[in-house]
Amino acid sequence: MRTISNFILFLTTIVLISCKDKPGQTSTPPSMKKKEVVYQVFTRLFGNINTTNKPWGTIEVNGVGKFADFSKKALAEIKDLGVTHIWYTGVPHHAVINDYTAYGISNDDPDVVKGRAGSPYAVKDYYNVNPDLATDPSKRLEEFKQLIQRTHDAGLKVIIDIVPNHVARNYEGLTNPEGVEDFGASDDTSKEYDVNNNFYYIPGEPFKVPEWQDGYLPLGGDRNRLTDSRFEEVPAKWTGNGSRLAQPHFNDWYETVKINYGIRPDGTKDFEELPEEYRQKDHKAHYEFWKDKTLPDSWHKFKDITQYWLDFGVDGFRFDMAEMVPVEFWSYLNSNIKMKNPDAFLLAEVYNPSLYRAYIHQGKMDYLYDKVELYDSIKHIMKGYGWTDHIPVVQKRMTDIEHHMLHFLENHDEQRIASSDFVGNAQLGKPAMVVSATISTSPTMIYFGQEVGEPAAEDAGFGSPTRTSIFDYIGVPHHQRWVNNKKFDGGQLSEEEKSLREFYKRLLNFTINSEALMGEYQETHFYNKDNTEGYDHRVLSYVRWSADEKLIILSNFDEHKSYSFEFKIPEDVTDKWLLADGEYPLTEELYGAVQKKMSVIHGQGKIQIELEPLQSYIFKVGN
Repeated sequence: MRTISNFILFLTTIVLISCKDKPGQTSTPPSMKKKEVVYQVFTRLFGNINTTNKPWGTIEVNGVGKFADFSKKALAEIKDLGVTHIWYTGVPHHAVINDYTAYGISNDDPDVVKGRAGSPYAVKDYYNVNPDLATDPSKRLEEFKQLIQRTHDAGLKVIIDIVPNHVARNYEGLTNPEGVEDFGASDDTSKEYDVNNNFYYIPGEPFKVPEWQDGYLPLGGDRNRLTDSRFEEVPAKWTGNGSRLAQPHFNDWYETVKINYGIRPDGTKDFEELPEEYRQKDHKAHYEFWKDKTLPDSWHKFKDITQYWLDFGVDGFRFDMAEMVPVEFWSYLNSNIKMKNPDAFLLAEVYNPSLYRAYIHQGKMDYLYDKVELYDSIKHIMKGYGWTDHIPVVQKRMTDIEHHMLHFLENHDEQRIASSDFVGNAQLGKPAMVVSATISTSPTMIYFGQEVGEPAAEDAGFGSPTRTSIFDYIGVPHHQRWVNNKKFDGGQLSEEEKSLREFYKRLLNFTINSEALMGEYQETHFYNKDNTEGYDHRVLSYVRWSADEKLIILSNFDEHKSYSFEFKIPEDVTDKWLLADGEYPLTEELYGAVQKKMSVIHGQGKIQIELEPLQSYIFKVGN
């Protein structure tokens, strides 16, 4: 049955290739650039060395990390891992269950906050940062600016979140720049919709807290004067995921309200659409198109927010749920960002493959998550029911936009590799990581703790294990062993965890220094499946090259089985590499200990390969 299902999947992907959108635009990255590697870190968890881990524990009980924990030593170690950018997740001030009234900050209502530490995607004040992260909350902006400077001094660039689709129900800007008005301050709440309202309303109906389900109670049932199943909001606003109910469902994004970008309730647009030819134009042309247009108020608000953070020293943004916001807005916002900083790193969360090319070419995004294509395919292979045959098909389907599709195996939304519901063993991530990091010119992203096999086994409170909690105060045990009481030297790691981190370090450093990984790609998988005895669908191979570097990459996804075969390089590849018949030395770049030779006979390259379980090779072809 598995063979039949995979064959059907293969045929389906071939059909999709023939039917996909062809924008007439290929993805050719500048030849002088090297691969970029993003280290996503959940900021409040990184430096927390408290190991109590009580479900629904308070900040006093379970602890919290601070901006100050990112010391020069910590940042140097992250840089040495092979990282170019840090995405500090959870920096903008979001709703939290902690009393900061002494600093002029209103308390947040547990009935509209997920977890005790709050969701980073329910932003309460876009012009300030989470007070939990500051040693002195009254100086929290100053402390974040110091962190940006330390990060830059370490040779790294800074990315933060912008959440354009929704804000916290209790949005309250305390430190707005002069002339900046809060979201909703001038809205006409008697209307469901007005082009310049920041929110959508349900006139005549007050907001009602959801009916709690599955045994859930805010704060885990702890008593709090605000946990009374009431939250005053009159009239009720649409909820962040688009729910138009005055009492949203428990599974709705009830802690947030949806932003209005000039999309009427019937789905029509109250702004000019971007002409088709702008798919081919650069950010300067997009900027010129919008600069004299009358636009909805929310567009200007988010433009001002991003300009503020660029002035603050931030180098780029990760845009949450970008596909829920019209592509024309992204054209406007991103062209304004690029006019200020042409090198700004712009990453968007988009999960609908039919929208990829629009959000890249019209929306001027640099990068999108490659989840539905590469990540999902690799996950199936890691779990044992997917075939490597699907990977070259995915890569072919992405040919014109492959540089823009950021690769990852973990992030804050996905299960940890080592979690029981993924594969339960971080070692199974090794071949997957090699493929994810080397198959295309796109950036690579890893999630803090991934490099030491963090399994996310803790019951933090809101939600369930397998994903490191983004809602509660918690410690991250494997990562804490690397932190080693803030020495950041891995002193408490096991030998296996140290070895895993060294693997990531070798791989990532190779990728950011390789010219070939920003060059050409050709799959050799199907050629070897058809012509090589012993080659299997648990093995994947391809070649990458530039003018001065030629790479042969092989990975074995099988946890138990070794493979031995005479690997073959097609004649069209050796022809492109200008290799005459003869022998060529191979240097293995990932582990360095394996030395082999490739024989080229009548134009076909041949290498005797022995691949142990979960082993990968990156061979560099010598002269």
